[in-house]
Amino acid sequence: MKNSIFALGLVVLLAGCTATGSGSGQGARQAVSAQPPENEQQQRAKVHYELGSLYMLDGRWAIALEEARIALSADPNYAPAYNLLGLTHMALNEPRQAEDSFEKALNLAPGDPEINNNFGWFLCQNGREQRSISYFMASAKNPLYTTPTKPYTNAGVCSVRMKNDKAAEDYLLTALQLSPTNTQALFWLADIAYRQGRHSEARQWTTDIEKMMEPTPEVMWLALRIERKLGNREAEARYATQLRRRFPGSPEQRLLTQGQYE
Repeated sequence: MKNSIFALGLVVLLAGCTATGSGSGQGARQAVSAQPPENEQQQRAKVHYELGSLYMLDGRWAIALEEARIALSADPNYAPAYNLLGLTHMALNEPRQAEDSFEKALNLAPGDPEINNNFGWFLCQNGREQRSISYFMASAKNPLYTTPTKPYTNAGVCSVRMKNDKAAEDYLLTALQLSPTNTQALFWLADIAYRQGRHSEARQWTTDIEKMMEPTPEVMWLALRIERKLGNREAEARYATQLRRRFPGSPEQRLLTQGQYE
């Protein structure tokens, strides 16, 4: 089950690195748009970087890499292009190339909040959760960053991976205060409350999620197990029916079939 939950985190939070919960690409270009190009080379680099970001969001990795490299040929010191390389290599499961690209981006723009957030998430996904927190906090505390809820959420997820639920809850509650519609933070708060036996509180978190979005199989599976713990067999059966009907073949549906509730 944990692998499934962390997969949810990767999909949503990697999307958050490049676009704030949408396919617009706005987040990926935030640092660039805040600083207009100073010359023709930077302008060319920015254009190819933005094209590459859109290709990456579309899953066209090879073209994204090529656009990032064209951007760097126009301006070898264009940090966002290295950031794009890092994200794309990360998506391709090429950690050595991803880390090298992120480090080059940070050498050029050490205070960039988007790059700090992205490198932090890379570290978290590669077994260096403790180190990742400092990058998330550098991102979140940048007064010019418009979406600090993202790095606080990421810090919460990575704290869960370190089995530090107290720190995770603090980060996630901060993320939620900054953005009350942050369903990712709500999910992890529900997960922590469920594991700690605070089942009524966990139910409230999942109820809040369902008010904002159609539940994913991960959310539905968690809600089902919460209702099971609370002894609400009618609600448990309702979630089970929905999970079988809407998400056949999902890992959560298989766990339900196998009766693996924990």
